[in-house]
This record gives sequence, structure tokens and C-alpha cells, in this order.
Amino acid sequence: DGSSDDEAKWEEQQIKKAVKLSQEICDDAFVRKYEPAKPKFDTSVSLPPVNLEIVKKRLTERITSLQDVHRAHQREYEKYMEDIESSKMSVQELEKSSEAALNYKFYRAMETYVENLINCLNEKLKDINELEWAVHALLQQRALRVSKRRQEELKNESAYVQHLTSGNDKPTKSRLEGDEKTQILEMCEHRRTCRRQAREQSGEGDHHEGLSSDEELTPTEVDEFQKSKDNVLEDSRKIFEDVHADFCDIRKILLKFQEWKEKFPDSYCDAYISFCLPKLLNPLIRVQLISWNPLEQNFTELEEMPWFRAIEEFSDAENVSESKRDDDHDKEVLPRVIEKTILPKITAFVKSVWDPLSTSQTKNLVQLCNNIFGRQILSKNESSRAREDLMNTVVLRMKKSVEEDVFIPLYPKSTVEDKSSLHSKFQERRFWSAVKLLSNVVLWDGIIQEDKVRDLGLNKLLNRYLLLNILNTPLGLDNIEKCNKVVACLPERWFQDLKGGSTLPELLNFSQHLLQCARVLHKDNHSDEIKEVLLLLVKIGALHIVEGFMEEHELEHLKPMIR
Repeated sequence: DGSSDDEAKWEEQQIKKAVKLSQEICDDAFVRKYEPAKPKFDTSVSLPPVNLEIVKKRLTERITSLQDVHRAHQREYEKYMEDIESSKMSVQELEKSSEAALNYKFYRAMETYVENLINCLNEKLKDINELEWAVHALLQQRALRVSKRRQEELKNESAYVQHLTSGNDKPTKSRLEGDEKTQILEMCEHRRTCRRQAREQSGEGDHHEGLSSDEELTPTEVDEFQKSKDNVLEDSRKIFEDVHADFCDIRKILLKFQEWKEKFPDSYCDAYISFCLPKLLNPLIRVQLISWNPLEQNFTELEEMPWFRAIEEFSDAENVSESKRDDDHDKEVLPRVIEKTILPKITAFVKSVWDPLSTSQTKNLVQLCNNIFGRQILSKNESSRAREDLMNTVVLRMKKSVEEDVFIPLYPKSTVEDKSSLHSKFQERRFWSAVKLLSNVVLWDGIIQEDKVRDLGLNKLLNRYLLLNILNTPLGLDNIEKCNKVVACLPERWFQDLKGGSTLPELLNFSQHLLQCARVLHKDNHSDEIKEVLLLLVKIGALHIVEGFMEEHELEHLKPMIR
């Protein structure tokens, strides 16, 4: 019984173990099903022996192999870099040899340069305008001061002499002391005395009171004017001090465009550079002209200025390029600069600064215009607007001077018979001042139209003022001298093409006066004076009058004079 119980327990334990084992087998099978199979190590294969030397040898071989590969890659890299450098050099060579690339590079550089130049000049234009106006205002104020003083002195002196003529009692000097007008007259007489002494020291003869230009300023006025002018000129020298020479030196600027013309003449012409340069250079030229005054003695001629020489060299440069065009418009750059820049400046001087009564100013102005017009510096275009404006301004300014500055009083003969009297001196000064204006007007002959010069000089001056005084001057040497001075002012070419033995229509009254003089002189048996008067008639072309007079008075011996 006991053994049977033990067997039953043993069987039960074995059954439990079998169940448990079967469950573990199932679990292992499930895991193996989803796990990769591990290689089985074949124990029958024998492996070589492994030691440190073998490992070291294999590592060394591996490093050597990698180094060989690296060196091969390095050689490939160097080859690629050489190819890149070679390609860059080829690109550069192709760019240099490519005409299109060269053109593009030049035009881009030129475009940038012109843009910077225009921006620079636009930036400086305001300062240039202000300084130019400042200098012109100084000159205009000085001219107005002289003109106003002359008008005041003429008015006061005329009133003073008229007072002496109409008053019963002559005012004494003591009664006029402290009077402002008398002080003005004394200052005027003092300037005349100084000029007279200067003429005597220089040995100048044949001078009449009234022929001098009473335009002297006091030392204080001269110092103030010069100081103000120097300040403006000092500022003008600083305008381009912060600008590179390539953008303010006219010569260097023109060299840039000269290079363009030599390299690409066709595009240079297509861009109308010759027409643009005068306007482009205008501000730079005006800076150089700020101190220029053509009315002053020894003024700088245009041909001597740096801008003139630079443009002249540019215009005269030989065209070495091969262009399809035969015309060279650069020859017109200088004339256009004269027309667009110089003539307007001269016109401003004529309008506001020029004094037609000043012989020195008039001669300088006429000389300048002759240089511009006579030497063909100006453009060939005869209908130049700037030239017409200048000529019209000159005529208007002379008309104004005739109306405002000419005054020849008429006094009773009894008051002017004494040449030392105030009446006679004042009248003579006014007459010779008008003669001086006549000579200055006639200086413009050949520049201004002849009919306008003759209208101003003969109709408005001679017939309206001078002849009236001559007719009221007693016949004699003084009268002949006045007539001689008038004829000496007139250009000879006015009488070269006269036909029919008649003088100019404007001189008919003057010719009749000379004929009357000759008759009076013949009556008084003044043969030398008669010959002098007849010569005056011959000079003005009044041959019929001379021939008739000689036939009337049987002066056949004087006929060779006519021929």
C-alpha cells in the first residue's frame, strides 16, 4: 500500500513535469519562429591562429591602401584646380579679345563717368551762380554810383549856372558854403583839376574839358570795392577744391571724350557729343570768368584763357580713327561755347556795367567784339540769337546814354563871349562830352548795322545837339575846330560809295553850315581857313557844294584838292 501511494505521487509529478516541459517547448518554438536563425558554428572547420603581429600587419596594409586612394584623389583634385585656373584664364583672354565685351566695358565706364560729372556740376551750380551774381552786382553798383554822381553833378552845375544867369545878384562863395550841392561841385572841379595836372605832366595836348571820363572813385570807395571783390574771388577758388581733377579740369574732361572719339567715332557722332559739350562745360567756364571784366584796361583776352586753349586744342585735334563720316562737328564746339556762354556774359556787362561815355571801356568792348566776330571765332550761323541780343542791347544802351547824358545848354551870346566865364566853360564841356559820345558810338561801325549807327550818331547826336551848338558858335577858328572834330569821328567808308557828288542825307544841314562858313571866311579873306573848310566838305562827299563854291568865287587853283 505504501509503495502504491509513492508510485501514484511519482506519476503525478512526472505528469506535471511533462505538461510544463511541453509549454516551454511551445514557447521556444514561437520565439524561434519570429527570431532570425543564428548561424551554426561548424566546429569541424579549423581557424588560423591569431596573434598581435598578424593584426598589426593587416592594419598596416589597410592604412597603406587608404593612403594610396587618398593620393589618387589628391592628384585628381590638383588636376581639377589646374583646369579651373586654365578656364579662368581662357575666360579672361576671351573677354579681352572680344570686341563686344570691350565696347560694353568702355561704354559702362563712360556712362558712369558722365553721370558723376553731371552730378558734380549740378551740385556746384548753385555756388557758381551766387558768386557770379555777387561779382556782377559789385560792378553794377559801382557803375550806378558813377552814373548817379554824374547826373547829380550835371543837374547841380546846370542849376548853379542858370541861377547866375537869371539872378540879379551873383551868389558869393560865402553864401554857398556848407551847401551840399556846392560841395559836390567843388569835388567835381577838384577831379577836373587833378586830371588837368596829370595831362600836363604827361605832355598830352589838344584836349578839351569834357573829353575825359569823369569816373574816378574816392580811395575809400576803391578800397571797399576791391575788398568785396577779393572776398568773392577767394570763395570762387574754393568751389572745386574738393573735386578730383578729372571732374573739374576742362582739358582732362575733353581728353575723355577725345578717347571716345578715337575708339568709337561713329557712336561718338551718333551721341551728338559736339552739341552737348558746350552746355556741359558751361559751369566750368563761368568759374574761370568770374574775375573777368572786358571793360577794364589790360583785360585778359579770351585766347589767353585756359578753357579757350583747351577747347581749341580739342577742336583742332587730328581725327586718327577710321570713321565712315567726313564731317567733324568738334570744330563747332568753340563757336558754340562763345555763343552760349561768352556772348550772354558780354550782354550782361553792356546792359548793367558799360558806360558809353567812357572811351576806354568802349574801345575794349569793340576790340573784344571784333575779335569774336571778325576772326570767325563765332559760329558761321549768321542769324545767331545771342549776337542779335548783344547788338540790340548795345544800341539800347547808347540810346539811353544819348537821352540821359547829353545836355548842351544854350546861353545868350553875351554870356559866352568871355571864354573864362562859367557859362562858356560849362557849355563847352557839355559840347565836347557829346562829341566824345559821338566818337564812341561811331566805334561800333562795322559791328552794328550801319543804319543804326548813323541814326544814333548823326540824327540823334549831331543834328539834335551838336549842330545846334555849332550854329550858335561865332564863325571862326573855334567853330572850324568843332566841325573838324565832328568830321574826324565819321568813318571814311561811309563816303566811299557815294554817287552824284552828294553827301549823306543826315549831313545836309551840316554841309550847308560848312558852306556858310566858307563864304564868310572868303569874305574876310581867310584863304587857309577856306581851304580847311572845303577839305571837310570833300571828306564828307559834298563835292557838288565844293565845286559850286569854287566856280562862284573863281578858286580854280583849289580843284586839285578835290581830286
